[in-house]
Amino acid sequence: MKLSQFKFKLPEELIAQHPSENRDECRLMVVNAKTGEISHHIFKEIIDFFDEGDVMVFNDTKVFPARLYGNKEKTGACIEVFLLRELNAEHKLWDVLVEPARKIRIGNKLYFGEDESMVAEVIDNTTSRGRTLRFLYDGPHDEFKEALYALGETPLPEYITRKVVEDDADRYQCIYAAREGAVMAPAAGLHFSRELMKRLEIKGVERGFLTLHSGRGNYKEIDVEDLTKHRMDSEEMFVEEPLVEMVNKAKDADRHVCAVGTSVMRALAQAVCMNGHLMTFEGWTNKFIFPPYDFTVADCMVSNFHMPYSTMLMMVAAFGGYDVVMKAYGAAVKEKYKFGAYGDAMLIMK
Repeated sequence: MKLSQFKFKLPEELIAQHPSENRDECRLMVVNAKTGEISHHIFKEIIDFFDEGDVMVFNDTKVFPARLYGNKEKTGACIEVFLLRELNAEHKLWDVLVEPARKIRIGNKLYFGEDESMVAEVIDNTTSRGRTLRFLYDGPHDEFKEALYALGETPLPEYITRKVVEDDADRYQCIYAAREGAVMAPAAGLHFSRELMKRLEIKGVERGFLTLHSGRGNYKEIDVEDLTKHRMDSEEMFVEEPLVEMVNKAKDADRHVCAVGTSVMRALAQAVCMNGHLMTFEGWTNKFIFPPYDFTVADCMVSNFHMPYSTMLMMVAAFGGYDVVMKAYGAAVKEKYKFGAYGDAMLIMK
């Protein structure tokens, strides 16, 4: 497949700038991957497509307030610092992106907060935009993290062009988020309310959790036409025994296994055995999935509507079939579905 095959015209007004008023009341397009048939629903009606013994797999990663604004020493220039991950807790080392990158060099100090009480020193250049910062903070690690996060804001995707508001800290987070480490929310999971989760439980639909700490690499622009030459950034993930037993039992009973989001689908694809069953996994993945691809664990998936040329769109097209998914995206534009993390959702059934 070529990059240009994932181009489509997306009117700017269809990129959601705000979440739906209630998590489970966005629109839901249901797509039959075999027939290409499309139907239109409200998200909470997703329960009608699953029965007792089916399994939904969620990503329980937790987004932290990763975007900070600081001032460079001497010049006072405003610098955006995007926290990617903590490299060393003892020495308070962080892998970060900085903008504008050209102004920041090794040895520079950055000051954060109105009183400039949080100070960081640049100790390494890793890429043209990437840096390693050492935060100069005397105090316990928990206290440092609390102070650092108090300075940060919710890392909404750049296509959400409005200012971050207080409500985003809650809405750009899945209700079941538990393991901190993501700078990008698993958007398909944002639609699941506590009420919907309870109704699924009462119906006998099982829920399992894995962890994949979604990073900024999902938004990295692909600059090659030949998709085999694109390299994804690595993301840390964990698939543990309780989920493995639940999924394999469902597969053996010929029940549905539904991946809630592209991050879950990537993790399942990374942790699959030769026989198509799931196995435990702890480590990193840079798996890049695009058509054609043979999925052997999940037979249905929930996904938001993604941007043109995005790696998430490519994975959805790999799962549902390129022609079927691109036709569905055309229908979504025509029917004015909302796109992006705060947008509407799609359920693909095989």
